[in-house]
Amino acid sequence: MPKLQGFEFWRRTLRGARHVLAPMVDQSELAWRLLSRRHGVHLCYTPMLHAQVFVRDANYRRENLYCEVCPEDRPLIVQFCANDPEVFVQAALLAQDYCDAIDLNLGCPQMIAKRGHYGAFLQEEWDLLQRMIVLAHEKLSVPVTCKIRVFPEVDKTVRYAQMLEKAGCQLLTVHGRTKEQKGPLSGAASWEHIRAVREAVTIPVFANGNIQYLQDVERCLRDTGVQGVMSAEGNLHNPALFEGRNPAVWELVEEYLDLVRQHPCPLSYVRAHLFKLWHHTLQVHQELREELAKVKTLEGIAAVSQELKLRCQEDMARQEAGTQPAGDLPFSHWICQPYVRPGPRDESTGPGTRSKRALEEEEGGLDSLSKNKQKKRLKNPHKSFDPSLKPKYAKCDQCGNPKGSRCVFNLCRSCCKKRAFRETADCPGHGLLFKTKLEKSLVWKGAQPGLQDPPQAGPGAPGGLSQVVGSALA
Repeated sequence: MPKLQGFEFWRRTLRGARHVLAPMVDQSELAWRLLSRRHGVHLCYTPMLHAQVFVRDANYRRENLYCEVCPEDRPLIVQFCANDPEVFVQAALLAQDYCDAIDLNLGCPQMIAKRGHYGAFLQEEWDLLQRMIVLAHEKLSVPVTCKIRVFPEVDKTVRYAQMLEKAGCQLLTVHGRTKEQKGPLSGAASWEHIRAVREAVTIPVFANGNIQYLQDVERCLRDTGVQGVMSAEGNLHNPALFEGRNPAVWELVEEYLDLVRQHPCPLSYVRAHLFKLWHHTLQVHQELREELAKVKTLEGIAAVSQELKLRCQEDMARQEAGTQPAGDLPFSHWICQPYVRPGPRDESTGPGTRSKRALEEEEGGLDSLSKNKQKKRLKNPHKSFDPSLKPKYAKCDQCGNPKGSRCVFNLCRSCCKKRAFRETADCPGHGLLFKTKLEKSLVWKGAQPGLQDPPQAGPGAPGGLSQVVGSALA
């Protein structure tokens, strides 16, 4: 049977999917995919899989894709990160019988992608990407798709998308943010870029970004003209987003935990999902946050969730009819609703804050930091993250490294050790006692009858300092 392509692939194989669950590392596992499908999702992606590991490790394949055949979990697209055409195709060949398409991740902006040289950090290497897509399109029995981030320039983004289409990409997902827009600096996604891509290519396009409610989905479809809309964080906080509902958190938590019992997954995945689902409630009942973090079993997690449910029901009973939710939330904290990630505040908003520009200008920039370090930087903006705020250290007179604060030669330890050895001197500040050890050696030898005369001082003398304290340089 010939391989379906473009719109025919989208209509027949993907059944005209319009509501799409994003590929999310450790978060779009089978149990979560099934939950999302029950609540309005038409198409799911696996978590991003590492192509090289998938090829070499049978356990990795079994845990992430071969674990069980689930007819409910279709249509399904398997996503890989890769930077080598041969490895990408080998991994895809091993996965193609378990899915409906293979997706190449060109959108991950995280530091791990930068170190591994994949995701959004390949978007300037058009020759390599062409070779990867062309080879996969030729060798695979299922279509190849791509998920990308945009360039700041609309026209470059359009040329990028057209290049991928020409190479053989059959469906394109466009996340309307650049690779620099992540974490606290995410900002709004550009639907203008997405609309421009949709108008410039002849294959189906999915949009990703700015989706918090069903109204956003409908508006995105209308404003961009795309075939489908993908959700990541919006879905994690409200899996019923595509149904247009905002149910009580415990309804979806209990349904998800039942699915996990049927389709087990690592406890860390379950815990991460519940932290997002219960996010707003855990701001109110903070003592249960630590409980949820500590429990070691699925039933322990279920017990903490049950306690959160009881607390919420008590809060409901106390809340007077017509009372507005506390804070800036559109609904009461026990209702599934979006979490709006706070961006860096401007210096004008008050003491202890930093502007986005100030954060970006710090050494290495936020791009070079892990997600946890980015959070720490934003929580403690004056804690020596800014090079101008770091204490100044005096430099070694020889090599420029920081010198020892009590070094008698004003040197770093390495340079001090060499000089003290050469001159048979002591530096108490670095704990180097070449002179003292030599003197003790001479006294000891002079007190022993029948021994030769004490050796001459100095590192080069036979039997001298080289033998007595030379081991200190090891």
